[in-house]
Amino acid sequence: MKKIEFFLLLIILGAFIVRLYKFNNPIGDWHSWRQADTSAVSRNFIKFGFDILHPRFDDLSKTPSGGIDNPQGYRFVEFPIYNIAQAGLYKFFGYFTIEQWGRIVTILSSILSIIFVFLIVKKYINASAGIFAAFFLAFLPYNIYYSRTILPDPLASMGILGGIYFFDKWIERPKFSIFNFQFLLALVFTSGALLAKPFVVFFALPFIYLVLSKFGLSFFKKWQLWFFLIFISSPLIFWRIWIQQYPGAIPMSSWLFNGNHIRFKGAFFQWIFAQRIPNLILGYWGLPIVILGIISKIKNRDLFLFSFLLSSLLYLFTVATGNVQHDYYQILIIPTLAIFFARGIDFLIRHSNDLLNKKITYLFIVLSTAFMLMFGWYSVRDYYNINHPEVIKAGRIIDKVLPKDAKVIAVYGGDTTFLYYVNRQGWPVFDRQIEDFIKSGAGYVAFINPGKEELDFANHFQTTAKDPHYAVYDLNKPLNISKK
Repeated sequence: MKKIEFFLLLIILGAFIVRLYKFNNPIGDWHSWRQADTSAVSRNFIKFGFDILHPRFDDLSKTPSGGIDNPQGYRFVEFPIYNIAQAGLYKFFGYFTIEQWGRIVTILSSILSIIFVFLIVKKYINASAGIFAAFFLAFLPYNIYYSRTILPDPLASMGILGGIYFFDKWIERPKFSIFNFQFLLALVFTSGALLAKPFVVFFALPFIYLVLSKFGLSFFKKWQLWFFLIFISSPLIFWRIWIQQYPGAIPMSSWLFNGNHIRFKGAFFQWIFAQRIPNLILGYWGLPIVILGIISKIKNRDLFLFSFLLSSLLYLFTVATGNVQHDYYQILIIPTLAIFFARGIDFLIRHSNDLLNKKITYLFIVLSTAFMLMFGWYSVRDYYNINHPEVIKAGRIIDKVLPKDAKVIAVYGGDTTFLYYVNRQGWPVFDRQIEDFIKSGAGYVAFINPGKEELDFANHFQTTAKDPHYAVYDLNKPLNISKK
């Protein structure tokens, strides 16, 4: 085994091990609401059957759609590739919980991302730089955390990286034909990535660069390219057409682009280019190396790598509010940062004698990387915490006492985590009058840490279960509904 392959194997093994940190954690850590919604779709495939054209989650409220009823709890965002994998593996193997299988799908996706980035950087820089990029992806604390969450983003990121890698392999073949394995893999990975997270469309620029560098403007005459474009985009187009017949199941998304008019304002640059990328992701000390990787001398082959950078910037600026609102939206730009981190280190090593003493250069690289990991860990270590264990505990207790087919108002400020652990479809927020809830099929209302107003329900409905941390009332058994 070659030294480079040995190092890559060690990195992959290390990456897998660190991603097992708190593997058994329940969904209750950072962004638990989004993880709960994702896992609920997978769990409902187990409950209701694998109707992949009608994925369901637990939230029946009008909140996600902006006021349109969704009585079946359909969930029409990305096509449920991630959920099919999560639920399918759980159904096939049985071992592990549905949540743990979600983490496994994400971990395996992140491992494949490491391999694809290594292969891309190895080709366009060198093998040593590929190892640095792989190391970055494997051990960056931000990436470790999100590479074991129950979210479709890491799967989509892996898919677009795989699509780019195999497209590159396909397009450079002497015989340009659609009848080869590279074409098929490029097709599967790219179309899958678009279905898993349509925002990966911003990373079309590496494809465009490869086409133009290979064929120039004569690419218009290459029917194989049009065939590829049609077949990677058709599944997403069909999916978007299909879901339009269920407007109540489509969450509002236009706000993600510039809903609060923050794009290009000082606050946007502060959040993305001062807080998120330099601090949260790069732990400050990784930033100089990434910047060096961006500003160092550009050769013709480097333009392909810079297409990743331009794609990332287009994504950040276009989906401005989404990237400011949610730090997990930056998952898609992590491979780009890995590429330029590797490029920066490669530049330092190649010019160590010209810039600084070689020993000082290596010391700088080691210290910068170590501090990047240390301060990055300091920023994300609390992401693993379960800050409200009473939500999980109460939800599981309530799950045991309620009928399996009950619909529940599980009030938790709109957060669906409580509803997820109640393990029923229902409503995480009061979005209508109690009488209208009952007409919609609500059988119970549950509260976490109930206050005076919530405890007043005991005067109107029979109490099903209660302790200082939660209370459940049976809406089918009113005591004095006229006073309500």
